[in-house]
Amino acid sequence: MSSDWSRTEGLEYLKDKVKEIKTAMLTTYTEEKGFHSRPMGTADIDSEGNIWFFTNEYSPKVSEISMENTVSLTYSDVKNHTYLSIVATAQVVEDREKMKELWNPFIQAFFPQGLDDPKLTLLKVIPNDAEYWDSSSSRMVVLFNMLKATLTGKQYDEGKHGKVAL
Repeated sequence: MSSDWSRTEGLEYLKDKVKEIKTAMLTTYTEEKGFHSRPMGTADIDSEGNIWFFTNEYSPKVSEISMENTVSLTYSDVKNHTYLSIVATAQVVEDREKMKELWNPFIQAFFPQGLDDPKLTLLKVIPNDAEYWDSSSSRMVVLFNMLKATLTGKQYDEGKHGKVAL
């Protein structure tokens, strides 16, 4: 993988990794409270690269986004040494049809009333910039390469790193 991907290749890579990892740390920012991060389960990433989450309309993140809608998403798959950092624009979306399309039983645990829950809303996150780190090596290979770098005095090669064309 390299930074000279086409937009289509970049979106495919982003979609594959987001669907694999599933849980992101969503970071919002307000001048009053600073940065605030929380884990979010990804409901979907669509063909345009928009990332969708279910959320409580009355949660702090929704009010934070209403003040400053630039957010950061971080996906981390430590086992496979894959990491994504996404800077995006977030918006709250009231779309019952989209909710029906994205609904799955896992979401029921957070919203027991299901699609009829009056607090239920969608968060649409539109990526503006994305960066990845991907060694795609087994833990043993990563440890061997770290040890080799230490013993030879050379810098550890982290694997592939670059920006995703959006």
